[in-house]
Amino acid sequence: MGKIDLESMSADQLWSLHEQVASVLAERITAEKAKLEDRLRKIGAVTTSVDRERRWYPEVLPKYQNPNNGRETWAGRGKQPRWLVAQLRAGKRLEDFRIEQAPSTKRRA
Repeated sequence: MGKIDLESMSADQLWSLHEQVASVLAERITAEKAKLEDRLRKIGAVTTSVDRERRWYPEVLPKYQNPNNGRETWAGRGKQPRWLVAQLRAGKRLEDFRIEQAPSTKRRA
């Protein structure tokens, strides 16, 4: 393949060249990926359960509630919500937002 003078090409010609290169690269990448997957399949390294079902986690009840908007709650896990961070910076305590839990009824054995 001869040397291409990119400086003398127009923007449309350069864009066309770009699309051709991207197309050839995509084809080669797909072919290489297929070859590698075939090799992995032959040695038995590919697992068949790629789309596994998500693990079950128990429901976590909210522990804290925004007094200004009762629909905004936080379970105490992960990053603190913005409404809570703002209230804490204003000088309030985390316990001020605690949701009162109903007394649990224990079952007799």
